[in-house]
Amino acid sequence: MSDTQTEKTGNYLFPRKKEIGWAEKVSQRAIDEANGQKVAGILSWLAALNNRLLDYYVGIALLVLWELAPRLKWIDSQFVPAPTAIITEGAKLASSGELLVHIAISLQRTLQGLFFALIVAIPLGFILAGWFPRLTRFLGPLLRLLGEINAFSLFPLFVLFFGIGELAKFSIIFWSCLWPILFTTIAGVRGVDPLFVKLARSMGSGRLLLFFKVLLPGALPSIFTGIRLGATVAFLMLIAAEMIGASTGLGWLIHNSNVNFIMPRLYLGAVLVALLGMALNYGLHWLELRVVRWKEA
Repeated sequence: MSDTQTEKTGNYLFPRKKEIGWAEKVSQRAIDEANGQKVAGILSWLAALNNRLLDYYVGIALLVLWELAPRLKWIDSQFVPAPTAIITEGAKLASSGELLVHIAISLQRTLQGLFFALIVAIPLGFILAGWFPRLTRFLGPLLRLLGEINAFSLFPLFVLFFGIGELAKFSIIFWSCLWPILFTTIAGVRGVDPLFVKLARSMGSGRLLLFFKVLLPGALPSIFTGIRLGATVAFLMLIAAEMIGASTGLGWLIHNSNVNFIMPRLYLGAVLVALLGMALNYGLHWLELRVVRWKEA
């Protein structure tokens, strides 16, 4: 090949190489931008995950410390067993079906008392606050006095009247749930805007329509607050009652483990009581969000 041909070939190829280099730069820039977007997306996802887990970091750290302390002999494992020992004990009881029985019976007792307290407290609260406000004002001190009486302090009286069986435990749950629900129902009815009531009456609404369209929707947020409070207190009172007069339930499980010095089982019962109380509270809150859709966040 002659020099002239080489120069011509080179002249033809040189612009071609320049075009290829420019295309590679554009392509590399696009790849870098795509990688940058991916990295930014991953960082954004990690930041969102960190925000969600922010409330759990302290709990996770305490669990790790709790696990390490007995293993490193910082505390006596006979009195404070590690979480893994508690989980192992729970798995053993769950495999035999005993744990599910205790949980089911405690929840059944709690929900029965709560249900009958709802049947009594909500209608009574609407009647007192909606139709007999003067009577409510007159009975207010007596009702507050009765509400301040701890249900567990009445347990000997309940046993005297109803025996040591299920009716005494039911009475404790009923008493614990009744007063918070009654007081919040009365407060909820009183908190309804009187203008809404006057407007409904001016439009010819009867008592039944006034109840379902005005008073009940307006009082529901306050009623749900009382239900959550009553259910939480009632669950704790039930555990105390089961420690004294029961042969099943989480309270009995804790008491029996204490008597026989089975510490992992005792801690298991205490943890389950806390978790079930939280689950009951969150379940009622979830129900409130579904029912009371107009409530401001």
